[in-house]
Order: sequence, then C-alpha cells, then structure tokens
Amino acid sequence: MKKIIGILIILFVVTQLIFAGIITAKELAGLTKNGEVVIVSARQTSDYSKKHIKDAVNIYHKDLYKTEGVSSMLKSADEIAKIFGEKGIAENSKIVIYDNGENKLAGRLYWIFEYLGATDVNILDGHLKSWMKARKPVTSKATSITPAMFNTKPDAGILATMDYVKQHKDNAILVDVRSKDEFNGIDEDEIIIRKGHIPGAINFEYKNILNEDDTIKTKEEIAEIVKNAGITSDKEIILYCASSVRAGIVYMALTSILEFPNVRVYDGAFYEWDADSSNPIE
Repeated sequence: MKKIIGILIILFVVTQLIFAGIITAKELAGLTKNGEVVIVSARQTSDYSKKHIKDAVNIYHKDLYKTEGVSSMLKSADEIAKIFGEKGIAENSKIVIYDNGENKLAGRLYWIFEYLGATDVNILDGHLKSWMKARKPVTSKATSITPAMFNTKPDAGILATMDYVKQHKDNAILVDVRSKDEFNGIDEDEIIIRKGHIPGAINFEYKNILNEDDTIKTKEEIAEIVKNAGITSDKEIILYCASSVRAGIVYMALTSILEFPNVRVYDGAFYEWDADSSNPIE
C-alpha cells in the first residue's frame, strides 16, 4: 500500500511539473514516446533547417504578424489558427515550445497560443541546449506533418490594446520588460522615434526570471524578485516591451508558475505607443 501511495505521489509531482508551463528535456522525451505531444521550434527557419528536435515543427513569430502597419502586431485569429492547423496543431494539442535559449521567441509563441485558446502550452526549460545535453535526438530533416484543425477561441482577458492601456494603466501595474537602457531611452532601436517608456510603467527586465544558463528560476526565486519589484497579484498587470516578444516569457512566469489571476500582454507594445504622436512618453 505504501509503495502504491509513493508511486501516486511521484506521478502527481511529475504531472504538476509538466503542466506548470515549464517542462524538462527528460519529461519531454517521455512524452515523445507515445506521440502525444507537438514540439514547436520557435527559431528562425534557417536555424530549424540546420538542426532541430526530432519531429518538431517550425513556427517563427514574424510569420504571425501583419504585413502592414505597426511592426509585430498579430494577424487575425483566424489567419493564425490556419497557420497552426497547417503545422498539425489543434487547440487541445499538448504543445511544447523551444528556441535557441533566450526564451524570447518561445515566450512570444506561448502567449499567442494561450491567447488563441490552446489549452496545454509548455516551454522546454533550457531549450535546445538542454535537449542536446540530455543526448536526445536532433535532425535536419523537415518533419512530416498531418494537418489539423485549430478551433480558435481568442481570450480577450489576456490581451491589452492601446486603448485598453490608456484606460486602465493608472489602476493597473504597467510593466516594461525591456532593459534598463531601453526603459530610460538609451538604445539603438531605429523603429522607436521617441525614446523612453509609457508614463507610469515600472521596469522589470525579462532576464530577471532567468538563470545564467537560460533556464527558468525556481518559483520561490521568481516570487521574491517579483515582489521586490512591486509586482503583486492583487492588481491587474499589463506587460509590454518594444514588440511584446520579451513580454511572453514574463507572462508565462506570472500566470503558470506564480498563478497570478489577471495578467495581460499589450500586443502593440512600445512600437505602437510611440507611433501615435498623441501618446505621452517619459
């Protein structure tokens, strides 16, 4: 009886790890054995072509953006759902995303998948480096894909538009996850005309939640860092960076690891805010 209880406890712990938004290379390898997982490389197509996790499909974030207007804003939900379906991904697929290790590209896709209604989205901790360190299979061959239907149900509760930011930023915690220099207007981003940040925002660089090897810090470490930054779960939190690519991994940490109930990502981010000359900038 004690042995059975012990096994159940182990299974419970493993399940919690898998569904906490972060998954290890060992756990992912176990899932690939029964084919019940869709692995998504968020890297550029050229990187994917050189080497990727066996059976992974490739989705680069820029392929999900509108071709006109402000850079990096999402296409319509139906257009993105069509792309996901063509990659063999359904809304109820178990999805595991990885990138080259910086967590930016994987984090962006993580939020996009959740926004469109995916129910089981995870990020590979340590990304491709951890997979190769564990001596798991990689390949340069493109994955054979069976198309699926991704039934999209956009979650407006995790998206912030520019109008929403204007209306709610004074009562929410507005968090700029760029570097300190970018926040203070000391950067070389040619797209940004007026340097600085949205008035009222606090600076919390996305790298604060990462270890030096690009793995995610522990729940306890993240909770302490977030608390010290003045980011609390009792208020709505709105995240942004230049294009909200970096905001995604912080969104994952706050919602999936810390279980904060009210977190949004400003999709247009500082690029959109800056493009409207009527918007104030500090």
